Amino acid sequence: MARLTSVGHLQVLMQWPSLVRGICVVAACAYGGALLAPSQRETIAAKTSPLVLEENEGERRVVRGWPGHSEPGESFILKVDPRNGGSSHLVFLTADLAPEGEIPTHRHPGADEILFLESGTARVQVGDLVREVHAGATVFIPADTWISVTNVGKDHIRAVGVFSAPGFEQYMREVSVREGEKNVPVTEAEDAAIAKRHSHAVVYK
Repeated sequence: MARLTSVGHLQVLMQWPSLVRGICVVAACAYGGALLAPSQRETIAAKTSPLVLEENEGERRVVRGWPGHSEPGESFILKVDPRNGGSSHLVFLTADLAPEGEIPTHRHPGADEILFLESGTARVQVGDLVREVHAGATVFIPADTWISVTNVGKDHIRAVGVFSAPGFEQYMREVSVREGEKNVPVTEAEDAAIAKRHSHAVVYK
């Protein structure tokens, strides 16, 4: 009986490092999860899956009208994000900007952005730098840097946006509708509430 007890103790001691590691992993996950915002926890929990999308495929959306501008805004396609493909690391979208259309001055506090112009001519202001750029241009916008884009050409701008972290896509969903749905303009109160909810992802001047 004494031998069995000693062997049993030895087995417990041999298993102890694995047990400690398991407890530490669980504790770390629980602690880390407590520090994350709900959207971040949802992002981490998302199941990733490969995607192969044609030019016009993806989550097609149209920006809703807003105070002082009741007509729908630009159209865009969410290609890859936590909901599309389950990426927890980036957001990839394409957008269409009509002549004289603009993307107002804003910044993204928590993500770098790369903007690539596939077509058209734009006046871009990023930080203190202002330039007129054309099809094929790449614009890098570090996190928390002010950026604005204006279509100064006669053709539509086809642009690609890549963000280093999720967040902005949720704001874009709230200020838009799926293509084909009724486009109801955002009220002033709704606009303010949406801006406050997503201030961690985007801030407009």
